[in-house]
Amino acid sequence: MNGALAGLVILVLGDSHMAGREYLIGPLHDALEAAGASVHTYGMCGAIADVWIYQTTVACGTAERHDNSPPIANYSGKPVPTWSINDLLKKHHPNIVIAEMGDAMAGYEAKEMVKPWVYNQVHQLAGVIAASGATCAWVGPPWGDEKTKSAARVREVSDFLAQNVAPCVYIDSTKFSQPGQWPTTDGQHLTLSGYKIWGTDIANAIVQLKAQNRLH
Repeated sequence: MNGALAGLVILVLGDSHMAGREYLIGPLHDALEAAGASVHTYGMCGAIADVWIYQTTVACGTAERHDNSPPIANYSGKPVPTWSINDLLKKHHPNIVIAEMGDAMAGYEAKEMVKPWVYNQVHQLAGVIAASGATCAWVGPPWGDEKTKSAARVREVSDFLAQNVAPCVYIDSTKFSQPGQWPTTDGQHLTLSGYKIWGTDIANAIVQLKAQNRLH
């Protein structure tokens, strides 16, 4: 994988899976860097697609990381302003944007996923990214603990995203493991070993998509 992404600038956006120091912001960022890319990663706890478009706040923490610097995390417990996708696109001029989002929009505690609500914000964020000239890969959620996020709902949201993130290409995280294979700390967030595997799998998928000329 060394050099496969050389010369590319990659902007990574994520939800809580990207917002912890020992979450995806470590292994995914490292793997993309190892492949030769310049990487800028931003994670916001509880982030749905809308919060990258409309300025608001998140209350449970954010993290960012740039190239080979360590993550900078904000877990003050106070509301923190969200990052704007337009500002980040103008600042970093990425070739590729990776959007890791799905869990916060799936409605695991609700009887039904609100598909029009999910579609509208996903479609809008993907459109903003495409309008910048960057290509985009959307990463769906992994399996979790059945009591917290049922496999049926994970499959439902993953299938829905796969059909609706265009012009982004979809990376189906459920294909990387079997339900329950990756242990969690709280039913949703993975252990350190799980994040290492998931991060490597995502980076490998990005390299494969680049080789297939589906990302540039």
